Amino acid sequence: MSKLNPGRWWGQFPVTLQLVTRIRFLASLGAGGVIYLTPMAFNKIGFNATQVGIGIAIAALIGTFTRLLSGFLLDRRVSCSLLVSTACFLTIFADLSLFRANSFNTYLFGQVLIGASAGIYWPAAELAVPFGCGEFPSRRGYALVRSSDALGMSLGALFGTITAAVGYIRLVYLFDTFCMIILLNLLRKSSLLKPYDQNNDSAISVSKLTNNMVKYPFFIELIPILIVSLIATGIFAMLQSALPLDMVRGGLERPPLSEATSGSIITMQLCLLVFLQWPVGRWLADRTIRFGLLLSLLNLGSGCYLLAYSATIKNGVLIIFGAQIFFSIGLAAFLPTATQAVIDITPFNKRGLALALFSQCFAFTALIAPLITGWFLDTNSHAYDLWLLMAALCILLIPILRLVRPLRSAN
Repeated sequence: MSKLNPGRWWGQFPVTLQLVTRIRFLASLGAGGVIYLTPMAFNKIGFNATQVGIGIAIAALIGTFTRLLSGFLLDRRVSCSLLVSTACFLTIFADLSLFRANSFNTYLFGQVLIGASAGIYWPAAELAVPFGCGEFPSRRGYALVRSSDALGMSLGALFGTITAAVGYIRLVYLFDTFCMIILLNLLRKSSLLKPYDQNNDSAISVSKLTNNMVKYPFFIELIPILIVSLIATGIFAMLQSALPLDMVRGGLERPPLSEATSGSIITMQLCLLVFLQWPVGRWLADRTIRFGLLLSLLNLGSGCYLLAYSATIKNGVLIIFGAQIFFSIGLAAFLPTATQAVIDITPFNKRGLALALFSQCFAFTALIAPLITGWFLDTNSHAYDLWLLMAALCILLIPILRLVRPLRSAN
């Protein structure tokens, strides 16, 4: 029996895809603690759920504009490297602001910079994947980079959990700054492909497939996948904003959990995603887009139902742990599948804008979800009804999957 050779496994991927994977790992490593621990960090100094939610919502609002700007620039051949570097500098300024923030206004300023950075980063990071794949199947490429995202997020959240346990939760912002400096140094030594570099063989081959499709009304075809994405990304946003506060406040019968326990649950979900992202993404690469989205909705709905149920029993913490399994599978199925669906539907010279619109689902739900969850928690002191509603929406969306019709393979 042949032994597993990590070097040989890594060597199967194109060099540019390896670079994209390293970049996304570093970005996620720094962001993991910031995303998941920020609500706890500012709840600790007396901010209520609505104030924390407003800050996250402001970041999302700014991100809606910068995502469109990023997509517009990508479709006009601005390099992915330039946009990712710009996002890194904005993140550094945001981290330094949030590290020192003790007032609501300073907190909002840091969140504005976080939102601007994320909006510029994501369309460029997503579009870099198919151009880095060459002849390598892009669905496997997305599975790889999403695995890198998951690994970085989990390690970042783990670091944040440790800082919370020892009483220095704001160190997550300095750690994020450190990761951005390393990322900038990596970009200085290398460069990502431009979206329409005529020396890019992948770009030429895909362009030949789509020359006759530029006038196709692809935005109409995007609507079903965008609707599904709004609900899925809404649940992701609630896992970041509502779940940490829901756990530390307690449920109908479930007692409040400590910050360390809550952080451990979040880290567990991210660790599960690390182990599941590649095998699930690789398995779905050989199946239809609809199947991958169906698998995602079923698991996300199940996870939301379990969170609602956990609020009704005293030992609900065990149910919360169990729900993370379903959320991890749902995330692992949705992220590469939905991104590939957008790529498959969209004409070549409109992909920057299409990915910006897809990324807007993350921004829009990150804008609305914290406000809704903040209101729910401040009004009811628990999120039972909220999780039950999201579970029902996942089931109701299943029929719409019949309208998701990718036009071709990305490669």
